[in-house]
Amino acid sequence: MSDHSLGEFEELVLLIVAAYNKEAYGVLILENLEEKLSKKVSISAVHMALKRIEQKGFVESSYGGITNQRGGRRKKYYAVTALGKKVLDRQYELRTSIYKQIPNISFGQ
Repeated sequence: MSDHSLGEFEELVLLIVAAYNKEAYGVLILENLEEKLSKKVSISAVHMALKRIEQKGFVESSYGGITNQRGGRRKKYYAVTALGKKVLDRQYELRTSIYKQIPNISFGQ
């Protein structure tokens, strides 16, 4: 599984997809990222990250029904795959193990 690379932004997008599994879609992901990061995020960046992680097999997509609110367009939903969950688990374990190596540092506060 070591050949399954995941960039920082892709990881954040994948985490949100996993959190909203099967209900995640572009604008929802964008709004969550902007809230969590406290900054503006480009919808194009979100869509490109979704495309990359789908090509890597970390998510799969499906289309919802056609609605008048969307001008007859269908919403594209994303769900995390088993591989995507394994990659997230590996990232979590890696980051946690490195974090635990930080010594107790006092800054005099």
